Amino acid sequence: MAELANVSPGTVDRIIHKRGQVSQENIDKVNAIIKKHGFKRNIFASNLASNKKCKIAVFLPKSEKLEYWGSQLTGIEKAAEEFKKFGIELQYFLYDFDSGLFQKMVAEVLDYECDGLLFSPIFHEESIAFLDEYKKKNKPVVMIDSDIKDKIDHYYIGQDAFKSGYLAGRLISFAVKNERNVLIVKIAKEIDNTSIYLQRIKGFYTFFEDNPELTNFSFSEIAIKEPDVNLLNLEMFKNVSSIFIPNSRAYVVAQFLEKHNIKGIRIIGYDLLKENITYLNSGIIDFLINQKPEEQGYMGINYLYKKIILQESLEAAHFIPLDIIVKENYM
Repeated sequence: MAELANVSPGTVDRIIHKRGQVSQENIDKVNAIIKKHGFKRNIFASNLASNKKCKIAVFLPKSEKLEYWGSQLTGIEKAAEEFKKFGIELQYFLYDFDSGLFQKMVAEVLDYECDGLLFSPIFHEESIAFLDEYKKKNKPVVMIDSDIKDKIDHYYIGQDAFKSGYLAGRLISFAVKNERNVLIVKIAKEIDNTSIYLQRIKGFYTFFEDNPELTNFSFSEIAIKEPDVNLLNLEMFKNVSSIFIPNSRAYVVAQFLEKHNIKGIRIIGYDLLKENITYLNSGIIDFLINQKPEEQGYMGINYLYKKIILQESLEAAHFIPLDIIVKENYM
């Protein structure tokens, strides 16, 4: 290429790697040859030769007592092992599932100099404030599990929360016959701040709005702050025919129904947690919508690798398929 452009190899190297002083005339000549001959820099060799580290901040909830996030981290660690030979290096910023502890961790993340961020905006308002600051870094961001649109340029990997709630509504409409009293059980510390909750519930209700021929459905909601079966009582489930739990805590409701020998209520929830699978196999939980958290974690690091190291153009969103799991198809 240097001969074709009539410049030195060092000049070509500086232009390709965008460093040093080079005249615009030589830049134009080299770029014209690259375009004509389809030259592509060997990014793998370049990165290995320079021994450059690509630092990625991983900002997520801790996995202790939260099996779902443990699966996310398993996928992240798998990707880290696979891509470390290309300079990928992870720094974890993990916090207990609490908005106050999340906010304390924000300062550490903002202080850390890195090449990209893997993040899940669990606490909606707090995450918006964090992203307002983080966008000043002008570094690529991948969000997993939950999404905050139009706040910062980013990539999203996870389910379409609205569509998953819409699907849950469709499943409820199939599952019930005569009695149509539907209970939505919200089990989370920060229910109002988790955007994924709001989108799933909105999608759930929208299904019935879009299908007015499904008459005589009535809806009620209850909320508890902890996944504790003792916070439930029999009055909550009086005359209920089906239940929608818009997160991975369906097992809490299933445990209560089993404890009080309540049968005939359909349950729809999320995620293949061990407790959920136990109640799915016993027939107390009818449907689980699988979010594939391990795949989300893996794809999150994979996206940052492709963006930072390979410099590829990527789709803004990679939606995880909405898998419906019943006891007959659970493997």
